[in-house]
Amino acid sequence: MLLEPTHSFSHKLKKKAFDVNQVRNKLRAEYAHAKGITGRGITVAVMDTGIVMHPDFDSRILGFRDFTQGRTKIYDDNGHGCHVAGIIAGSGRMSRGIYTGIAPECNLFVMKVLDRKGNGNTSQVLKAIDYVIENQEKYQIRILNISVGMLPTADETEKENLILAVEKAWNSGIVVVAAAGNNGPGKNTVTIPGQCKSIITVGSIDDYVTKGKGIHNGYSGRGPTESCVVKPEILAPGTGIKSCSRRGGGYEIKSGTSMSAPIISGAIALLLQKYPYLTPAQTKLRLYERAVVLKEVSERDYWGVVYLDRLL
Repeated sequence: MLLEPTHSFSHKLKKKAFDVNQVRNKLRAEYAHAKGITGRGITVAVMDTGIVMHPDFDSRILGFRDFTQGRTKIYDDNGHGCHVAGIIAGSGRMSRGIYTGIAPECNLFVMKVLDRKGNGNTSQVLKAIDYVIENQEKYQIRILNISVGMLPTADETEKENLILAVEKAWNSGIVVVAAAGNNGPGKNTVTIPGQCKSIITVGSIDDYVTKGKGIHNGYSGRGPTESCVVKPEILAPGTGIKSCSRRGGGYEIKSGTSMSAPIISGAIALLLQKYPYLTPAQTKLRLYERAVVLKEVSERDYWGVVYLDRLL
């Protein structure tokens, strides 16, 4: 087993958890939503543990493919993927708007590449990426969210193949957003494919907030990479995020850069709704130009955080 979710854990926090609505407020998402910029018409591909028919996704799951067991019915036997999808696209229907995602009207295209324990293998992920590229035009897929990372013990050839695959998706016109992983705070601890220089890699800005079961202070992967590339470029909240649960149409708390990446995927969905002509490179350039460095994490080598009233 060579791949795993970027260590997202359900746990009780010593401090109050952030619900997705609080994250939206931090990103100033209401600026976009008030203008009707909600991700409508944009499809985000989510490569993870699957998804369930949570009421917050309405009828916006356009496609599902299971690369682990070949099942045709939509399911998530882990919960990680459902939580990630809720951060991106949850409508907040079951919470009367409290746990609304960043892009609550965008569409979802889901590939299950991880099993119930959060494990997978490189070949499944490579097939999933090709599947996204093949269906890009049919489903208007503009973004690929990858909240999984390759284990340090993975074969070097497999690491290279995964980086080449995400570069292929990027060059095909899909904005690839990957989590930085939770092997920080040492240098060069960003996981594959987050180390790919082309794509957008996201870390957690609040990884020192608290301790919890299965999580440690400073967990967010740090750069620079071996090739001296700044990674992650963007930071977003990741600790104690409350979003969609696979059970009973409810919500649960998870932490990790797995939660940070879909926040930025949602933000990019809003950006591409407003500026549909942007290429992946232009999208990344706009993030660079509009990102804001915060004093509390000024010691980190990163571009900054995203505020939607500044990005859009």
